[in-house]
Amino acid sequence: MSKPTDPRNGFAFRLDARSGVPVYRQLIDQVLGGMAAGALAAGDQLPTVRQVAVDLSINPNTVARAYRELEIRGVLDTQQGMGTFIGRQKVRRDEVERRRQLHQMVGEFVARAGGAGFSVAELLEQLHELLDR
Repeated sequence: MSKPTDPRNGFAFRLDARSGVPVYRQLIDQVLGGMAAGALAAGDQLPTVRQVAVDLSINPNTVARAYRELEIRGVLDTQQGMGTFIGRQKVRRDEVERRRQLHQMVGEFVARAGGAGFSVAELLEQLHELLDR
């Protein structure tokens, strides 16, 4: 895991080089996740492209790509000279995108658990216990 960017409103970007997920996708998923969790709300300002790139030691074009894709989706609003802000529109993800994201999260979860010595059967047992509560 790389170091986070400066937290704003309780939100900070983090990268996981071992996840196999492209960096720009990790940034997009974290913005969407931050919105879903309430850590980011309409009007909140994100760090600049340059600041994120410096903090995470990544190419600024990667950050710009993530911000641009989120702007196209209506998630972000960029105001020249002012910054990049969480937009006022509610994010609607289609079912294909939701499934892709769930598949990615499950794969990462299973890989991390396997690396720690847990079997899929043990994971399922714990998940069933959570459901029974």
